[in-house]
Amino acid sequence: MDRFLNAIANIFRIPDLRRRLLFTLGLLAVYRLGAFIPTPGINTELLQQLFEQGRGSVLGVLDLFSGGNFRRLTIFALGIMPYITASIILQLMTVVFPYLERLQKEGELGRRKITQYTRYLTVGLAIFQSMTISFTLMKQTVDSTGGARALVYHPGVGFVLMTILTLTTGTAFIMWLGEQISERGIGNGMSLIIFAGIVVGLPRAIEDLSRKVVNNDWGNFTAIAVIVLLVVMVAVVAFIVLVEGGQRRIPVQYAKRVVGRRMMGGQMTYLPLRVNAGGVIPPIFASSLLTIPQTLALLFQAKSQRTQDIFRAISWGEPLYTLLYVTLIIGFAFFYVGIVFNPTELADNMRKHGGFIPGIRPGRNTSEHVSRILTRLTFVGGVYLALVCLIPEWMIAGLKLHHLYGGVGIWFDQHFPRWILDGLGVTFYFGGTSLLIVVGVAMDTVQQIEAQLVMRNYDGFVKKGRLRGRRG
Repeated sequence: MDRFLNAIANIFRIPDLRRRLLFTLGLLAVYRLGAFIPTPGINTELLQQLFEQGRGSVLGVLDLFSGGNFRRLTIFALGIMPYITASIILQLMTVVFPYLERLQKEGELGRRKITQYTRYLTVGLAIFQSMTISFTLMKQTVDSTGGARALVYHPGVGFVLMTILTLTTGTAFIMWLGEQISERGIGNGMSLIIFAGIVVGLPRAIEDLSRKVVNNDWGNFTAIAVIVLLVVMVAVVAFIVLVEGGQRRIPVQYAKRVVGRRMMGGQMTYLPLRVNAGGVIPPIFASSLLTIPQTLALLFQAKSQRTQDIFRAISWGEPLYTLLYVTLIIGFAFFYVGIVFNPTELADNMRKHGGFIPGIRPGRNTSEHVSRILTRLTFVGGVYLALVCLIPEWMIAGLKLHHLYGGVGIWFDQHFPRWILDGLGVTFYFGGTSLLIVVGVAMDTVQQIEAQLVMRNYDGFVKKGRLRGRRG
């Protein structure tokens, strides 16, 4: 503990690091101020009721990455989600379009050009999303004590234009804040904005848990349930830290060569392959796809019983939803790694620079060897992502195996305990995706601060070794 406090004090002893930290905290405070400025023309109380009714739809995904701003439809309601979507689209398009692939290899100039395209695409997506949201909200009514009431006070073209202008401007401003933090602050600005939006709900989760303890909601098992809940939460976070920093190091030997009068090479190095190379991208892709049916149900209000049953079967927390969620996470893990990592290109580069893996012939054999290792790591990483995403959801809503059709559901209902089927009934604020984001961003930010301290010959957070983040 003393070393941790000493490291915090060292941060403020270094003028440049202190200035960067205060700049980052100041811009995050500006971002949080936008959470209290609502978009004109919306009945926010009815909107929150709509969110409770449409849990698991695309509204919930947008609300996660906006830090709760979308639930209140503030000026930052779209959050950073359009920027994330634009970045993912451009990253995937580099495989399809040779022009973008060339830009990616041109260094700083190419990176700036891709960043510029990302900004344009972000604004375009924000305009499209805000227009869709405005039309959707004008169609929605919420049942209350006084009957069905409309969400929009004065629907029409004026409301649509005002919503597009407000939400698009808010997204552009958040994008600017993130870029300023990345350039003049500490850490990745976009990730820190998402991080700030998620952790702001932690006090509310603690308050809810305290209320359950005071009210003795779980009867005689309340104390045991709280202890188990805390142990599971700490274990999940520790498990994420362990896996996110995990690497498979492949030894690489470089042959000696003469450059002028100097002997170069001959050293042994390692090729680090992360266990979770896809990061949080696979769960985001999977959850985004699975919200489409629920969003369609929310938009078109299906009337037939058969259609309602289909939508209900793939709604959040149902067994079919869970099965599809796990399958898509693992599938997208392989898909994303296959796009960003090319073993053949890696083997060619190693051969050009005189490098080889001991015991493996250069060229095709090296490529196949790296592909086998990467396939195993990606499968382990996909299973890990699925577990991390499912544990919080089980704590919230359970597995719901008793909702299966026919005798299978009846058998689960009779033989399985309710705490497995219905969950623990807790309002666990961190879902699987948000938990991965929070832990990963915290690891990366602390690792960057640690590197700054060590570079200036100050004591960091660890005594021995090196604090490693997801990119360390």
